[in-house]
Amino acid sequence: MSIASSGTYMIYRLKIEKEQVPFGDIATIIDGGGGDIVGIDVISSGRSHSVRDITVNVTDPLDSERIGEALQRLDGVTVIHVSDRTFLVHLGGKIEIQSKTPVKNRDDLSRVYTPGVARVCMAIAEKPDKAHTLTIKRNTIAVISDGTAVLGLGDIGPEAAMPVMEGKAMLFKEFAGVDAFPLCLDTKDTEEIIRIVKAVAPAFGGINLEDISSPRCFEIEERLKKELDIPVFHDDQHGTAVVLLAGLLNALKITGKRLEECKVVVSGIGAAGIACSKILLSAGVRNLIGVDRQGAIHRNMVYDNPQWNAYAQMTNPDGISGTLSDVMEGADVFIGVSAPSILQVDDVRKMAPDPIVFAMANPVPEIDPELAKPYVRVMATGRSDKPNQINNVLCFPGMFRGALDCRAREINEDMKLAAAYAIASVVRDDELSETYIIPSVFNNKVVEKVREAVIEAAYRTGVARKSMPDFHAEDVDPA
Repeated sequence: MSIASSGTYMIYRLKIEKEQVPFGDIATIIDGGGGDIVGIDVISSGRSHSVRDITVNVTDPLDSERIGEALQRLDGVTVIHVSDRTFLVHLGGKIEIQSKTPVKNRDDLSRVYTPGVARVCMAIAEKPDKAHTLTIKRNTIAVISDGTAVLGLGDIGPEAAMPVMEGKAMLFKEFAGVDAFPLCLDTKDTEEIIRIVKAVAPAFGGINLEDISSPRCFEIEERLKKELDIPVFHDDQHGTAVVLLAGLLNALKITGKRLEECKVVVSGIGAAGIACSKILLSAGVRNLIGVDRQGAIHRNMVYDNPQWNAYAQMTNPDGISGTLSDVMEGADVFIGVSAPSILQVDDVRKMAPDPIVFAMANPVPEIDPELAKPYVRVMATGRSDKPNQINNVLCFPGMFRGALDCRAREINEDMKLAAAYAIASVVRDDELSETYIIPSVFNNKVVEKVREAVIEAAYRTGVARKSMPDFHAEDVDPA
């Protein structure tokens, strides 16, 4: 996942001497400093002065400092304080735990705690599977990170990663009703991370790995998938891949091409690039070439990165070598999960007719959409301020909602493919266009479509543990 730059809302609380300064002077300073006034609130007003909160949108954090300094120098204005609305949202964290049952009297206490809780504990001790119905395990996942690959920020540590993981937990709850809790680990040791996650797993119905650097993320996920009996999902890999495929399926409808016939170039063969490549191959792509800093990855080379050696064996069937520019000749699809501005206009012009470009590096894509526009049939990015945003939020809430509801042991390739086709199906054929190939994250059909598709795939592949007759019934068995 990556951060796309957008405006920052600052609130300037000003004491304004009425006789000394007209508000127009304040507005001029804000406008001249690169700010846009979006709201004015009167906090108090007297005969000689007023106190107002001025909400200002700024695109550059340095602008907010300059505006504050300029206002402080203005005669008749006192800057009481400056608040960043984003920081205000984070005060004390963004999530909290709430009780589902009030405790108002001794009877309530005896049922939720001692002595009544002992009967429930013994029921689980006798039949551990009951933890899925009698504890938060039924609807709770852990969002786990070591803070080594946070958004576009890199290795910033577990404490600094917490706001992102809290945000992820919020999205799980808001979009799919899934309870999630962030666990940021103060270790980069692969074995220790695996050991910690396995130790806390009894409390959770699933594990969402997040922002763990490559290549450690591969081993951590693979080991946990083998050693735990609950779903483990590294969203940076598979969430990106699922949404990418969904968008590409609809983009191909517009161009009239088939996956099997397309030449696909993937730039950036890290965690996301490998996962995107794998799901495209599973969906039917035959001619896929991965490119990283060393050029096209092919099976005639031996790489220090074991992931690349495995990747080479399943991609680039014609053994093409060379730079990104070299392999772009005749490509139908470009998938970028790499670095800003590495794709040139001349590269796009060399592509096959009706090219599809998914430039998903953030905040700066592999190519400026405006530069590519004259030569590209369908363009997608990771940015929220551009059409066709490839956003993981379209995947992970519904994916875990479905996995939890059918008590899946794992999230397998069929479930991922099913989720991609479900997301694509939300955009009806009569709605489909070059600028609308992927639904909005706020489309309320997405989560249910993904949930249904994931559940069906889980039963079809034998990883769902809840019996079909009981699937739509509530698990209320008290013993």
